Formats: sequence, structure tokens, C-alpha cells
Amino acid sequence: MKLIKKLIWTTPVILLGLLLMSADHIDAPSVASTSADITDYYAFQNPDEDALVFVVNTQGLIAPGETGNATFDEDVLIEINIDEDADNVQDLVIQAVVRDQELYVFGPFAPTSTSSSSTINDNASDQVKVEVSEYGMQAETAENAGLKAFAGPRDDPFFFDLGAYQAILSGNATGFSDPGTDTFAGTNVMSIVVEVPKSMLGNADSINTWVSSKVRG
Repeated sequence: MKLIKKLIWTTPVILLGLLLMSADHIDAPSVASTSADITDYYAFQNPDEDALVFVVNTQGLIAPGETGNATFDEDVLIEINIDEDADNVQDLVIQAVVRDQELYVFGPFAPTSTSSSSTINDNASDQVKVEVSEYGMQAETAENAGLKAFAGPRDDPFFFDLGAYQAILSGNATGFSDPGTDTFAGTNVMSIVVEVPKSMLGNADSINTWVSSKVRG
């Protein structure tokens, strides 16, 4: 059975390079506080294996008391895009979508289109499925053909001192203090983690990568 049909509308968080990260809490009004809102994107090498790890966090600023009821929106598709030749066009795509409290990951595969709309490639040769982990319970992970995946709530890892930032903008401070105050302390995100063997990502010495969320139309 097809998991999803046509998907339109996208919110990209661009990330150039391999060992970088990006944060975008409190997004535009049409996206903020929705399940399509991407807060962070991380891409890094697994130091113990010849693999890359991609982490996509959404739905930022979830209070601990609300996290147990937080869920992934089944109308939202997450796409991890990989550019191997530095032309800022994806050469490979990894798709992740939740159905009935299970995360399905497809890819990486070469997309047939690079437009803002997508169709899930549930016929991709490489795929893995994992149950969404419950808040406060042991993490559920799964592996298939070298692909590993996790989905569930996690503590927001991003550190930012919003009060100091606003003071700098208003001219009441000249810089941040050390260690400062973490505005996001105690809040959670909904996280998707995919680990991919380098052998599935081509032969490029370096890659550009970014993530997008797309809502079913």
C-alpha cells in the first residue's frame, strides 16, 4: 500500500558541509508551533563506524508535561537532501515519514524530481522501519541493510541565551557571558535519527546536505 500521495510546501533549513549544524527555533507564523517546524539539523560522522549520522529535530519548545502527548504528524514528510557535486541540487534523498506510530525511512536514492513537491518512494531498495519511542521509556532503534533509525522525543540539545541576545540587539550588552543561560533548558523536541553507511552515499570527498519538511496536499 502506498504510504502517501503528493506532498507540497516545504520549509528548508540549509546546511553546507559535513560537520555543521543549524538551528531555527520559533519559525515564521505559518510554520511556528506546527509539526512541520524544523528546529535543528545535525550531520556528523559516526566515530566508531564508516557511516554518517543525520539528526532532524522538529516541534521545538515542548514542555516536559506536554511531551508525553507529543506525536509526529503523519501528514509531514521529512527529506534529507545530499548534494555530491557542490551545485546545490540534491543528488540523493532520504525520506522519513511516520505511519501508525512507526517511522519509515526510504533511501538514499536518486530523486526523479528536484521540485518543491515529492512523492514517497516506498519502492526504494534501501529502507528501514522503527517504532516511535515513548517519552521516558527505553529508546527503540532498528537496522536493515546497514541503515539505522530512531524516532521519538528528546531533550533539546541546542544552547542559546535569548535574553543576552535581545540585550545585545537593544544596546544594553556588548556580548554573551560564559556560560550564559540556556533558554531551551528543560524543553524537548521530536527527533528523527538516521545512520547511513558511507558506501550508500557515493564517492564524493565531501557533501552538502540540508533538510526539508513537506506537508501532504
